[in-house]
Amino acid sequence: MKIRKEIKIGLLMVICLGLLFWGANFLKGKDVFKKQRQFYSVYERVDGLGPSNPVVINGHKVGQVDEIRFSPDFSGKLIVLFSVTEENFPIPFNTRANIVSSDLLGSKAISLELGSSDTLAQNLDTLRSDIEESLSESVNAQIAPLKKKAESLISTVDSAIIIVSQIFNQKARGDLDASFSSMRSSLEAFEQTMRRADDFVAAEREHLSKIFTHVESITKNLANNNEKLSATLSNMEAITDSLAGANLTQTVNNASSAMKQVAEVMEKINEGQGSVGKLLNNDTLYTNLESAANDLDRLLLDMRLNPERYVHFSIFGRKDKNKPTD
Repeated sequence: MKIRKEIKIGLLMVICLGLLFWGANFLKGKDVFKKQRQFYSVYERVDGLGPSNPVVINGHKVGQVDEIRFSPDFSGKLIVLFSVTEENFPIPFNTRANIVSSDLLGSKAISLELGSSDTLAQNLDTLRSDIEESLSESVNAQIAPLKKKAESLISTVDSAIIIVSQIFNQKARGDLDASFSSMRSSLEAFEQTMRRADDFVAAEREHLSKIFTHVESITKNLANNNEKLSATLSNMEAITDSLAGANLTQTVNNASSAMKQVAEVMEKINEGQGSVGKLLNNDTLYTNLESAANDLDRLLLDMRLNPERYVHFSIFGRKDKNKPTD
């Protein structure tokens, strides 16, 4: 039986189309001879994810992205359809499909973060989704605090430079030179003082040695007479205890009362009360005594000048002056 020429050409065309279809899918990363499972995930954004981007589990490629389209509710969310070619690998229902960066150039992939549920996801189920920070976002997040600190440091350095510039102007430099000169003079004076102190110590070394010897002797005497000093202190303590036990309060009160009485007597004397007060405050007695003294003085003077008026002494008897003479 001969095969007609048209059938041969048809079979050849079918084989060519099959090879073309298989080659196109192979270039896309699909293996038409393997059974695939497809899943959905919904994202706010895809950050450059596109069809044919890989789907990986722990860094191993297990599928690829098949389709990306907008949500039919016009919310702007994106629905991603991806397939998993690992037929026998279990995918838990709570697995998370995260969009991650697959290399440093920013290529995107879907990384399946396997869940712990015992329920497995079925074909065309929608998995939970998340978006990992991109490299630029991560770098920006790390650099932003450093940038802020650098800006603050630069501002501080600028302020410090301005302050230093203001400090080191001509007047400030002059003040600094004067301050250093003053410090130098002070140090020189201090050095001279220390030199004089050294000279004094060297000159008085023998005298200081004697002083220290005497001090040492005194301390030795104190140490040797420690018992006597203790006994003396004990006696002083006994004396103070005796004084404390004595009725000093009554004695002080009596003395105070006596002083008060003396003060009252002196006050009465000053006021001229009593004999002593009259004697001290009235000058009549003084006047009379002075007059008597004056009279006595005149009497004594007259007796010295005219003794015959007062003393009559005769061997032959008293002569009567009034008797007429023969």
